[in-house]
Amino acid sequence: MPSNDENLDRRVEHEKNSSILEKADEVSSDSEGESVYGAIAGKLNIPDDWPPLAAHPPKKYYFWQFNGPSNVDLDGIATQPSVFDDPEKARLHQPTSKYENLHRLDPLERWTWRDEIKLVRKIDLRIMTWVAFMFMSLQLDRGNISQAVADNMLTDLGFSTNVFNNGNSIFKAVFLVAEVPSQLISKKLGPDRWIPIQMVLWSAVAMSQYSLNSKASFYITRALLGALEGGFIADVCLYLSYFYTSVELPVRLAYFWAALTLSDICAAFMGFGILHMRGVHGKEGWRWLFLIEGSITLAVGLLSAVLMPPSPTKTASWFRGKNGWFTEREEKIVVNRVLRDDPSKGDMHNRQALNFRMLWDSICDFDLWPIYLIGLVFGMPSSPVGTYLTLTFRGLGFTTLQTTLLVLPQQVLSLFTLLAITYLAQRTNQRSYMGILAQLLHLAFMIPLRLFSESTNRWVRYAIVSLYLASPSTHAIQVGWTSRNSNTVRTRTLSAAMYNMFCQLSGIISSYIYRADDKPLYHRGNSAILGIIAMNLVVYAGVKVYYVSRNKIRERKWSALTEEERREYVATTTDKGNKRLDFRFAH
Repeated sequence: MPSNDENLDRRVEHEKNSSILEKADEVSSDSEGESVYGAIAGKLNIPDDWPPLAAHPPKKYYFWQFNGPSNVDLDGIATQPSVFDDPEKARLHQPTSKYENLHRLDPLERWTWRDEIKLVRKIDLRIMTWVAFMFMSLQLDRGNISQAVADNMLTDLGFSTNVFNNGNSIFKAVFLVAEVPSQLISKKLGPDRWIPIQMVLWSAVAMSQYSLNSKASFYITRALLGALEGGFIADVCLYLSYFYTSVELPVRLAYFWAALTLSDICAAFMGFGILHMRGVHGKEGWRWLFLIEGSITLAVGLLSAVLMPPSPTKTASWFRGKNGWFTEREEKIVVNRVLRDDPSKGDMHNRQALNFRMLWDSICDFDLWPIYLIGLVFGMPSSPVGTYLTLTFRGLGFTTLQTTLLVLPQQVLSLFTLLAITYLAQRTNQRSYMGILAQLLHLAFMIPLRLFSESTNRWVRYAIVSLYLASPSTHAIQVGWTSRNSNTVRTRTLSAAMYNMFCQLSGIISSYIYRADDKPLYHRGNSAILGIIAMNLVVYAGVKVYYVSRNKIRERKWSALTEEERREYVATTTDKGNKRLDFRFAH
């Protein structure tokens, strides 16, 4: 195979092509610019022996489109233009010599839409399916506390709801603190090693809850679970970025959070059966719940150790097969499509630790702070209602087993609304507006919740609470948004952790919105939630304005440069990631 330099030197008249490709890249991020893209691509001065590039930007296709996008020639070239098509730019974006997939980088590699769609579905099957299954296991151990409470755990242990609040706060506080350390360990060991270790350790703690007998043991297990589960979500997001492009990642994250809902649905049926074990060997049903569901996570963690390949080119093993999951041709497609989409993914190898300077630079990246602010506030309206859902249903007169099944309609509906709003965000290329839409739906259902009285029919209250919690979550959109606006492996590694830290801080704050002296209707708490929803509408609008303004300022500066000045900037700039003048923020 020719060397990278030999391949790159085959390109001629790159000065002219450079400016054309820059325009093509700008149009490729515009959902309404496909016809312009084709016209630009047609003007490239490419020699006859240089393979052609795609005539339109990446298409968004989903698992239900069995034949791919309806308006795409499946045998047409899918390879997207990138900096690797210009020798001058490509040399500035060469991956580090230790990048684990470097041997598969080839700027001349081309593939068809049929090849790409088939391969992405293979990645979905091999990688995404198991990742979703791991997340389901996480939710079993993280969410079964609500089912345990429905089975009178607090009464059995002599706890008040305030003790329950304190336990939740301890879990979230330690979870928050563990986010960045977990990311640092993951980046050093590799997520394929660290994630299974996490799962095995926290499953042991989860099973130990079988023996809870005091506030101290309750608080200790909550803290240990937070410490070991903290960072899991950010670690998985980093892992998925090795296989997917920026267009595909948000939708896969939607599948990821859909798995959480599926886990809740499965857990409801499992809980219905396990909680019937109250009295077996003289133990309460919730003790068996912790033990059995913790053992399931242990099994998943052990399997993850052999089912998670470290990278697209390292899938061969004694368990996954000596030939691995992908052919050499497929490995080339995976690596080249990911690097063409985001060359910064080659800046570090998957076993490279972050140093203090990298950590500090990531924390000081003020252009990501608006998304962190969203992470702090967007979940506050739903968190108290969701945390107290089973207690609310018990307060309405439903039995433990009825309550376990009555959460199912809300969980099924929330699965569809999650996928729908993420799909809508991808179709419209809008993120802030989706957050505003979700908050408006919260507002519509919180108003009646605030007005309800104790005489209100319990089925009406049940319906409104269920619809309120089924309002779409924008969490998956925002995790993908964070990754997109990071634009470097260094920042992306920590930005996901930072975002999740603010989400956990949100949970700590919101756990004190509903207080024992405000039950059963929580009028004071619901009034506070109405105020938070109003604040969130302003926050989303403000973030939209911020990123639009930042893009306009950069566009003015960029447009003021001559073609020669632009080339000089690309060749000499010390700006990195999202600080580059030619980078535009998603909003």
